[in-house]
Amino acid sequence: MKTAKGRSNKQDNWERMQMVIDWARLSINAFAKSIGIQRAENLYNIKRGHYGISSDLADRVVAAYPEIDRTWLLSGMGTMLRDGTIADSSLSFYNYDAETVIAHIESLAPSGRVNLPYMNNCDFVIRSFSRSMADPQCAASDLFVKRVNPEDIVQGNEYILATADQTIWRKVRAASDDEGWRLVSRNREEYPDIVIAKSQVTKAWRVMARLAVMAN
Repeated sequence: MKTAKGRSNKQDNWERMQMVIDWARLSINAFAKSIGIQRAENLYNIKRGHYGISSDLADRVVAAYPEIDRTWLLSGMGTMLRDGTIADSSLSFYNYDAETVIAHIESLAPSGRVNLPYMNNCDFVIRSFSRSMADPQCAASDLFVKRVNPEDIVQGNEYILATADQTIWRKVRAASDDEGWRLVSRNREEYPDIVIAKSQVTKAWRVMARLAVMAN
């Protein structure tokens, strides 16, 4: 069967690859690194229509993401996810400090993936070792975060905020002048409040949930 333009009704090579990248919730560069390719040029050549998906590339994808069906990736026959795989239940997990993740999210390969279907409205998971926000008995906190526009920040919620000078996880309160945010820690004796202008916030991720990682 052909479309009006003479194209097969199967997804073309890049459409299938883009579906996998979107499913992995990564940028093209980060996805390339996650499958062991240091430069994403091979993927961009597929996007430009210069090459198809090679067997070697398919092997790399399936090795990193065994949920993906290799036959579908190479030919478009069948479905993207293998039988028994639940769609949209897997999030990229970064076992780095929040500053590193936020600064390099476009190119940083994830440390692994976590499967929590009820948290599939988040973008990824960061393991934070911040002492300012963690419970004293916890070794770390796994933060389930979602990117939001700085204009959509709502006081009372926890956010990871990026400015030109710092990246910081705090609960956000309104400052007295209404032009700034007061950033509040859980341990205010050791980590006093920080006040920043709203205009300083360049990127924001809302902490949708967090799980305590207990010390051994």
